[in-house]
Amino acid sequence: MKAEQPLVSVLMTAYNREAYIAEAIESVLASIYDHFELIIVDDGSKDSTVVIARDYAAKDNRVRVFVNEKNLGDYHNRNKAASYARGKYLKYWDSDDVLYPHALSVMVAAMEKFPMAGFGLVKAHMPIFNQPYPVFVEHPFRLLCQENSLFNNSPGSAIMKRELFESIGGFSGKRYIGDNEFWIKCSMHAPMVIIAGYLGWDRTHANQERNFDPVKYEDLRQSLYFEALENPANGLGPAEARAFKQRRKASLVKNALADLRHLRWQTFFKKRLLIKYLFK
Repeated sequence: MKAEQPLVSVLMTAYNREAYIAEAIESVLASIYDHFELIIVDDGSKDSTVVIARDYAAKDNRVRVFVNEKNLGDYHNRNKAASYARGKYLKYWDSDDVLYPHALSVMVAAMEKFPMAGFGLVKAHMPIFNQPYPVFVEHPFRLLCQENSLFNNSPGSAIMKRELFESIGGFSGKRYIGDNEFWIKCSMHAPMVIIAGYLGWDRTHANQERNFDPVKYEDLRQSLYFEALENPANGLGPAEARAFKQRRKASLVKNALADLRHLRWQTFFKKRLLIKYLFK
């Protein structure tokens, strides 16, 4: 007898997405893995987003639609969506993207293969691994210290246990780096699974907040990293934490010297705000 599949709560937040949300909803409903609920939380759209979403809810009882009384913003609305979830797993999917039919099956299978894992991230390529996916990582924070790109993930490229999400309090709401901060918190509380990508299409269009200063973004990321190295919950001993700090500082110096060597003056002076981390 086939074991009952765990319920997945697919969380879709929306704001003025009438041009895309129907395709996003249909992509979730077309999933091979069918034991899911689709929770759509609208953040005060001024267009017909809610009308479109409710039309799908009327036809499919797996779809539930909620409308916020006031605009919460991206991360706080993600937390709101999670508050309605009933599943073992949470899977965010944006209302302007397309989920591939096999995505939920692949992600759930990876998580169920490693019951100790609290969350899973999709990675197309991780150079430090020479083994087939999925890959179980018992100490994700330690791996982050070795592979800087580990947590460059959006919520849409992840799956997590609801109990882990609730235990760490969800997203803090920090702009730009809220995703990175959330994965770092997860890495201090639970093992993870790295899952082979790609499992969906990430649409690019004009109504997205993606054009921010990359140097400022890197500054914010460095701040998160150094704060995490000071956090006792990271699972590192004092000597190991110091070693990882020195490695990160050496990387900053190396990049700065490369800019000077290749006469990239503008880049070098823009990065001067990163020098403060050499003294941490």
